Amino acid sequence: MKRRVVVTGLGVVSPVGSEVPTFWKALLAGKNGIRPITRFDVSEYRTRFAGELRDFDPLSRLSPREIKRLDLFSIYALHAADQALEDAGLLNHPSLDRAGVIFSSGIGGLDTMLREVKVLLERGPKRVSPFLVPMMIPDIAAGLISIKYKMKGPNYCVVSACASSLHAIGEAYRKIQYGEADVMVTGGTESPITPIGLAGFGSMRALSTRNDAPERASRPFDRDRDGFVMGEGAGALVLEELGHALKRGAKIYAEIAGYGQSADAHHITAPCADGEGAVRAMEAALEDGGIPRDEVTYVNAHGTSTPLNDAAETLAIKRVFGDHAYRLAVSSTKSMIGHLLGAAGGVEMVATVMSVYEQKVHPTRNYENPDPACDLDYVPEGARDLEIPYALKASYGFGGHNAVVIVGRYTQ
Repeated sequence: MKRRVVVTGLGVVSPVGSEVPTFWKALLAGKNGIRPITRFDVSEYRTRFAGELRDFDPLSRLSPREIKRLDLFSIYALHAADQALEDAGLLNHPSLDRAGVIFSSGIGGLDTMLREVKVLLERGPKRVSPFLVPMMIPDIAAGLISIKYKMKGPNYCVVSACASSLHAIGEAYRKIQYGEADVMVTGGTESPITPIGLAGFGSMRALSTRNDAPERASRPFDRDRDGFVMGEGAGALVLEELGHALKRGAKIYAEIAGYGQSADAHHITAPCADGEGAVRAMEAALEDGGIPRDEVTYVNAHGTSTPLNDAAETLAIKRVFGDHAYRLAVSSTKSMIGHLLGAAGGVEMVATVMSVYEQKVHPTRNYENPDPACDLDYVPEGARDLEIPYALKASYGFGGHNAVVIVGRYTQ
C-alpha cells in the first residue's frame, strides 16, 4: 500500500527574498527581482541583466569556515535546507537514520570551474585547488546536506536540466511512498550567473535582450516575449510520511498527490510543438494520484518566456484539461524571479505549496499583450484568492525531460 506524503517544511533563497515569508509576500505583490548584473562586467554581452540575489546573507545560517570551501550553489542549498528543516522542527531531531536527501542542480559549480580553469591556464596544474572536484560536482549539495544533518537514508542528485529539482521532489516522494524513508529533504539549487553561463545561453539566443527595461524582460505567455531571464537561488522542501508527521505534531502545509514524468524524444533544446511530452507527464501525474481533472484549479507553469515553450505548454494544458483549461488559473513564478534552471522546480514548488496552503495564487507579471497561441487565464491582474483542491506544478528541461508533481490540500 502506498503511504501518504505531506510537506512539513519549506526554505527558499531567491531574487525576491531569502526566507519563505519574504519570498511569498513578494510574489503575491508582483514584486520583480530582475535587475542589471553587478557581479561582473557585462558590457560586451548581448544580455546584461538577471535575477541576482540582493539581500542574501550566507552568514545568517552558515559559518565562515563552511562558506570558504563551498561553491555558491552549495551555499544556497544549505541555506534553504536549513530553513526547511527548522520550519519542520527537525533541526535537532534525535534520529534521522530514515531521513534522506535528493537535492538537485542542473549545472553545479560553474563559478568554481571557471575560476580553476583560469588558475590552470595561468599558473599550471599544480596550483589547481584540491577542492575543485568536490566543490563543483552537482551532487555535492545533496551530500553536504546529508553530512551536516546526519541523514543516513537515500542520498543522491537528479540532473535533468531545468526539470532537475522537480524530478528530485518526485523521486523523494516515491522514496517515502514506498517505505524507503520517512523524511526527505528535497529541491534544487543553481548559481549560473557567471561570465561563461551568461555567454553560453546568450550564444544560443535563448535569453531576452531587453536591456533597456530588464524588469519587463521576463514576460511568460505574452506576445512580445523574446527569451528567458537567468536567475539564481535554491528551493527546499521537507517531505514526510503522514503518520510520522502526525506523531510528532508537525505543521502540515499540503500533501503530495501525484508524480509523472516523460521524455519528448524530440530535440536537444526545443519542446515538441504539439506539447506531447508535457501532455504525457501531466496525464501520468493525474493517473498516479487518481485525481479528477476538474479538481485541479491551479497550474504553476514552467512558463519560461520563450516563444516555443510558452505556446507548447499552453497547448499541452488544453490537450490535458479540455474545456476545463479555460477555468484554470495559470501563473509563472519566472515572471518575477527569472529562470533558476535546475533550481526552478524547487523554488516554484515552494510557491505552489504556499498557494495550496493559503488558497491564493500569485500573478504572472508582464502579461500585457495577448498572444493568440497563449489564451488561458494567466492571472495578470494581481494575486487572487482561489479554492485549490489540487495544484499542478510542471518543469520541462533541455534534452526533452519532463516532470510534473501535483500538490493537494491536506485533509485527514
